[in-house]
Amino acid sequence: MGRGFKLTQLQVERLKADGVHGDGAGLYLNVTKGGSKSWLYRYMLAGKAHWMGLGSYPDVPLAEAREKSADCRKLTRQGIDPLKEKRQAVSIIRAALAKTISFDDAAAQYISAKEAEWKNARHIEQWKGTLETYARPVIGNLDVSLIETAHVMRVLQPIWEDKTETATRLRGRIEKILDWAKVGEYRTGENPARWKGHLEHKLGKPSLIATVEHHAALPYGEIGSFIQQLRALDDQASRLLEFTILTNSRSSESRLATWMEINLDNATWTIPAERMKAKKEHLVPLSKRAVEILVQQKANKIEGNDFVFPGRRDKPLARGVFDTVLGRMDRTDITTHGFRSSFRDWAGETTAYPREVIEHAMAHQLKDKAEAAYARGSLFDKRRRLMEDWAKHCDTAISAANVVPIRSNTAA
Repeated sequence: MGRGFKLTQLQVERLKADGVHGDGAGLYLNVTKGGSKSWLYRYMLAGKAHWMGLGSYPDVPLAEAREKSADCRKLTRQGIDPLKEKRQAVSIIRAALAKTISFDDAAAQYISAKEAEWKNARHIEQWKGTLETYARPVIGNLDVSLIETAHVMRVLQPIWEDKTETATRLRGRIEKILDWAKVGEYRTGENPARWKGHLEHKLGKPSLIATVEHHAALPYGEIGSFIQQLRALDDQASRLLEFTILTNSRSSESRLATWMEINLDNATWTIPAERMKAKKEHLVPLSKRAVEILVQQKANKIEGNDFVFPGRRDKPLARGVFDTVLGRMDRTDITTHGFRSSFRDWAGETTAYPREVIEHAMAHQLKDKAEAAYARGSLFDKRRRLMEDWAKHCDTAISAANVVPIRSNTAA
């Protein structure tokens, strides 16, 4: 037994009588009626007695309890309350932990904060998918404050050359999440995922190492023959594809169209801003054939389902419906989005419509301010004539001898 101490290790182990058993110098072993044991330190400060817990036995053995009580005595000799000191230390630790967040949790919170802004379910799925597949295995459980350039490189390098477009988007997503973490005071310093002045010196320039994937498009001379084959299917999915081609819309815009957006009397379709790529409401003039398709859909409207092209229950047709139709036609060599390129080539090469009219029909943002101001004026009537001419072209089959081979066009 050490000098001044009253308890031995064996006594501590065998003590069963409930009560407080002193070891000396303010250290006590508290034994409950149930048999549990814990250490207490008693000290005087400002003329008052205080008790402080030092941990349970055997988690805190006798030797360690004596060390803890010795540390407490040093504080009391300086007039410092050891219990208050302990509480302050715990508060500091808790505050530090409150500012700790893993990359996975930071990503989840960032996406949750942005979901209302993005609205496009597919965009949200792509964010989650790339982070889940490529970032989570490497940095998912890592505290965002500890993420450095080397970690980001470990995520990006394996896919930078083979999946450049995906890797580029992933880098931008990681950068945004780490920026969010910095604003939330979860990390400090430069963003290790930033491109300019940083990763651009470590990774190859995307435009020089990646082959841009184009949407395979049907030459506009073949549209008429294609539409004839499409109409022969005579089902809702084929009508949806024809409507998409006639309105020069993107697949998600037409597939998710609702009757509230359609005005059959004025032959217009108002696509809300949240479903447009440019995030601006777009008014589409409907050709006579497009209206015919809508009238046919209206006649078969499903009660309780407001989608123009309804799927099961209260849902629209599935996202893969376009690929299914093209597959049935044995036309997997082209894409739905490619028809926008077909329209753009036809309008630019065979008509005299001004470029700003065509671009407005594509729902493209006009970079030139003068053009943009003009576009807000009298373009609608011109666009209506343009879309009617396009519908007539789509209704005209051209001899196969005059058909141009299929090619790929840049995505519109």
